Amino acid sequence: MASLKEEVLSRRTFAIISHPDAGKTTLTEKLLLFGGAIRDAGTVKGKKTGKFATSDWMEIEKQRGISVTSSVMQFHYQDCHVNILDTPGHEDFSEDTYRTLMAVDSAVMIIDAAKGIEAQTKKLFKVCKMRGIPIFTFINKLDRQSKPPLELLAELEEVLGIESYPMNWPIGMGKEFFGIYDRFNERIEQFRTEKEEDRFLPLNDEGELAVDHEIKKSALYDQMLEEVMLLEEAGNEFSKERIAEGELTPVFFGSALTNFGVQTFLETYLQFAPPPQPRQSDQGEIDPAGEQFSGFIFKIQANMNPAHRDRIAFFRICSGKFERGMSVTLTRTGKTSKVSQSTQFLADDRSTVNEAVSGDIIGLYDTGNYQIGDTLVGGKPLFQYEKLPQFAPELFVKVSAKNVMKQKSFHKGIEQLVQEGAIQLYKTLHTENYILGAVGQLQFEVFEHRMKGEYNSEVIMEPMGSKIARWVENEEAVKESLSSSRSLLVKDRQGKLVFLFENEFALRWFQDKNEQIKLYHPLEEETH
Repeated sequence: MASLKEEVLSRRTFAIISHPDAGKTTLTEKLLLFGGAIRDAGTVKGKKTGKFATSDWMEIEKQRGISVTSSVMQFHYQDCHVNILDTPGHEDFSEDTYRTLMAVDSAVMIIDAAKGIEAQTKKLFKVCKMRGIPIFTFINKLDRQSKPPLELLAELEEVLGIESYPMNWPIGMGKEFFGIYDRFNERIEQFRTEKEEDRFLPLNDEGELAVDHEIKKSALYDQMLEEVMLLEEAGNEFSKERIAEGELTPVFFGSALTNFGVQTFLETYLQFAPPPQPRQSDQGEIDPAGEQFSGFIFKIQANMNPAHRDRIAFFRICSGKFERGMSVTLTRTGKTSKVSQSTQFLADDRSTVNEAVSGDIIGLYDTGNYQIGDTLVGGKPLFQYEKLPQFAPELFVKVSAKNVMKQKSFHKGIEQLVQEGAIQLYKTLHTENYILGAVGQLQFEVFEHRMKGEYNSEVIMEPMGSKIARWVENEEAVKESLSSSRSLLVKDRQGKLVFLFENEFALRWFQDKNEQIKLYHPLEEETH
């Protein structure tokens, strides 16, 4: 039996980040294919065959072909145990993605070779950089016409401010894509080969093809050799330490859809990606190989199994070993309970997990006790991991049940979906009308869709437009008469007073007139 330390060192936990449509879900599937976790990849685009991406399990994702929730998948490859978190690329769901990035030890950034670095990638990259997470870059869709590779590297360095080291280099692109020059493994990998044994061509000591091949006569081959020489002379040096510190990103070119370059990427990634790292808590750094079991909840998802109206709390183990049936204490409340229902995921395929170690992500069955950011600890001492980022909603709607007779399912649906953290709930004083806040419009659409599909409750939503939410520090100073259409006074889920201001002007006007009221924004010191 492997020791706890060996087990922990074999873990690799990463998130895949990108702009929508860069090929994130497709790459995830190809990785699962190598891990033997799935037998055939149903690409997101394959709508007609009725095959949907393994990692997009929610109904609305199947209809739209986009990922709106982060899913978790696990597989073994060589001697590693890999946990992949596939995050939503759509910017309306960036909050879910930010939290997911708190639960990983490294990130894989996918860039569309034709489009280069897009807005969402830039935003997510910033969070990784802020946390010093090592980043591995996969430049995708080389089988289509794309930007010149040198231009893509320059963009990485200029737009994202990270130095890059290309582990391989493309020979041609689009229709003329021949394959990649693998600098790291010193070989050329052909894109289209008749026989599997011809796929890899060896290089000689000078870094040129060691066998006779018609590609040698091609201008593409000469161009590639020139560019590689330029990289050797003027490019960055390879440094394992700088990769670990998130200062240098290894770059891989390939095509996820045609499964080209993915295996080489996976094998090299596993070699250089970090195992679980120590994490900060209010008691100092916690060692991942320490004996005491601990971790935190970074996501809550209702109805992963629509037949059972269940809720799963996604839990990142940060130290020690998890054993099903063990007693854990929720630091926030001090309550101790036994964990008897725990699962591992392959998108919506779940298997009960009896044991897991630091670095693993497991699902805990939740009856409503957990909140996002909760720390669970086995034994003493109790401690709390650092807070997860939260964002103030910017768009608001009034929401009510279409059918008054179905109030029960309406309330249950709202309560459960709000606990997932993508939408926030506010109530007006006295009348207790429901107001929902979200970071983006798509979240309201997903909410409406899920209320109908999962809770059989049709809702009426009246847009209130964008508002600026500010909480009140000294609630005793607030008189209800201060509530108006330009500064609406409501209560949040915890019963705290919140003003929703129409715009910056209304906020400033209110502050000038009511200097005695101290307003604050709970997230100002956080990521923004």
